[in-house]
Amino acid sequence: MTTPWGELELARFPQDPHDRLRAWDAAEEYLLGHLDEQGTDLSGTVVVVGDRWGALVTALAAHRPTQITDSFLTQEATRANLGRCGAEPGAVRLLTTQDPPPGRIDVLLVRVPKSLALLEDQLLRLAPAVHEGTVVVGTGMVKEIHTSTLTLFERILGPTRTSLARRKARLILCTPDPSLERPANPWPHTYTLPDGIGAASGRTVVNHAGVFCADRLDIGTRFFLRHLPDGAGRRVVDLGCGNGVVGTALALANPGAEVLFTDESFQAVASAEGTYKANGVPGQAEFRVGDALAGVPAGSVDLVLNNPPFHSHQATTDATAWRMFTGARRALRPGGELWVIGNRHLGYHVKLRRLFGNSRLVASDPKFVVLRAVKR
Repeated sequence: MTTPWGELELARFPQDPHDRLRAWDAAEEYLLGHLDEQGTDLSGTVVVVGDRWGALVTALAAHRPTQITDSFLTQEATRANLGRCGAEPGAVRLLTTQDPPPGRIDVLLVRVPKSLALLEDQLLRLAPAVHEGTVVVGTGMVKEIHTSTLTLFERILGPTRTSLARRKARLILCTPDPSLERPANPWPHTYTLPDGIGAASGRTVVNHAGVFCADRLDIGTRFFLRHLPDGAGRRVVDLGCGNGVVGTALALANPGAEVLFTDESFQAVASAEGTYKANGVPGQAEFRVGDALAGVPAGSVDLVLNNPPFHSHQATTDATAWRMFTGARRALRPGGELWVIGNRHLGYHVKLRRLFGNSRLVASDPKFVVLRAVKR
């Protein structure tokens, strides 16, 4: 990546030799070029929100920025990219979306996220630290910036305009108005599950901003809840747990099970913990942010439940699903089972047969399939 401060060697995390997706895009290049063209003073507290693979903070490492991210993979990519580019240890302060933000922000740089709710939550959390002289610049590809995006900046921080497009990227330029009366932060959001979905019927869901289906149960999860296994075994993993409703339902039906809720999203794991605790579930649970099942001992798990994503930001990819399936096979004991729900057209049965040597259809409807693979 070419920046005003030199050439950077960047990679996504985890690195995949077959993945040709770059660790940056034109939106990040546009933002960095704008800071240089405007002679932006970076001597104060610089905060970068939504930096996808650490490109922005790696480029600005000499100014000791703070990165705020919802993604464990982003943090790992950032650490690797900083080391790869020879940054000083500790040059970037790494915070999650669940951590208290800095008390004062002089430069706020926002890579617009896919989730409008996550943007709302973050702007509301950061607004008290923004002052009249704060430089606020957002960036994203043209297709990612909508009227609703600009309205959020305007309503929470102050007057907002956009730049001309450059290489299909655009900047959001905001002038902070500390006198604005901001709305209360509506996150996390809580709702009640419908009846007819098994053990989770009528139970409470807690959703932090940015977690899938914040105000209702999505149809895929609803279908999965109706077809969960009857017996769970002792050690169960809700892999890519989201708001934790699947693992919570399993625990409600199997009080003796120990459930590990894991996701690469800090917001998701906080949601899963909120959902589990809100329902007074008996038994034991662990909540872990990480890369799929990395760190889970091989052969230690009886059952893995998984609804894998097929997007990485704006890119469609099966790399995450493949990594989840591979990790599940390693973590399962002989005879242990992986249960997967996915859109019918994704063809997960082919991957499971290749990896496990077997795949059985448990249930299907016109849109979804529930598949079961057994470790032999």
